[in-house]
Amino acid sequence: MAKHLLLFAATTGYQIRVFADAARRLGVDVTLATDRCHILDDPWGDRALAVKFDQIAESLKALHGLRVDGVAAVGDRPAVLAAAAAEMLGVPFHPLAAALACHDKFLSRQLFQAAGMRVPAFFRASLSDDPAALAARAPYPCVLKPLGLSGSRGVIRANHPAEFVAAFRRIAKIGERDLQVESYIPGREFAVEGLMTGGKLQPIAIFDKPDLMEGPFFEETIYVTPSRETATVQAVLIETTARAAAALGLRHGPVHAELRYNDEGAWILEVHARPIGGLCARAIRMADGIPLEEMILVHALGGNVWMAQVDGPASGVMMIPIPRQGGIYQGVEGSECALAVADIERVIITATEGQLLVPLPEGSSYLGFIFARGETAEAVELALRRSHAELRFHIATALETFRPSI
Repeated sequence: MAKHLLLFAATTGYQIRVFADAARRLGVDVTLATDRCHILDDPWGDRALAVKFDQIAESLKALHGLRVDGVAAVGDRPAVLAAAAAEMLGVPFHPLAAALACHDKFLSRQLFQAAGMRVPAFFRASLSDDPAALAARAPYPCVLKPLGLSGSRGVIRANHPAEFVAAFRRIAKIGERDLQVESYIPGREFAVEGLMTGGKLQPIAIFDKPDLMEGPFFEETIYVTPSRETATVQAVLIETTARAAAALGLRHGPVHAELRYNDEGAWILEVHARPIGGLCARAIRMADGIPLEEMILVHALGGNVWMAQVDGPASGVMMIPIPRQGGIYQGVEGSECALAVADIERVIITATEGQLLVPLPEGSSYLGFIFARGETAEAVELALRRSHAELRFHIATALETFRPSI
């Protein structure tokens, strides 16, 4: 009898299709649990289960009685429900308490601090509080982070009280209710991709983020692996990720961690109970060219993840940023030239004509993605930058869009 995987995801995008393709190759049955059934195009030819990621008890009723051999999740909110379902259905995954802690910046900071880890000074606040009073408490420079958002959305650096108040009011307009204020940590930023089995971390990749992320906003652009740091620094990054995962209680499944490193050592920023998101997963190719999602599927079903090593030598992705002014997307030139750059594998423009482009900190999307593979990390980074330089985006401001014709 074929094994059965229950997959939790909020979208039916790239990663879901990779899971579907992997399931077909391996002869695995997959049921998709999603909160987007009204737009589902049904990649498996079977009806998905409708759930609500913010209503765990209600969603578990819809899953009660299922017989599955494993669960997997794409995204932070789906990972929380996946953890609850795994406990109910008796299959391995991260504990619910750990998944909830990953989704709560304040709680995770408390757990890291209790474990004796290096974390910035921090406190929790409400957007109904007096911003001037909060500004008086803040360490400077500091970073304001909405608790309910991800992907650097709403994250703003403030260097003094006036900037704090301005950032506070800007975040309030996004609609969030709670935020975390923490001291700014200088240093180079990294991402660690790994796999937990029985509470032990198996590192998959360390990504360098070569662009300085000093604020006032923290838009991610380039990820490159393998890391160019020394073996000593890489070991510290992995050891810090393992300690952080243990502090949160993560046990079984993928993890994605964000860290900074400076003269004091490694600082853990965030750990997520899910893999690297969306199209960025294409930057990781496992042994024999197996995609990351297939490895996650095999692991979730208790199989041998012999492929859990990156197929080198070097790879990377650029998340093409939206220009600071934003506007209405009208098109792009130079895609063929961008693709022709040496070591470039793929150029994907995800923006659509007529789309309103909103940059960070309010926005949460990119213009597209560029993927590269080469002999060295340096060559990959250079290829990504050269490819991006070939692209000429046409974005009309609101005034240009509504300018009357003469």
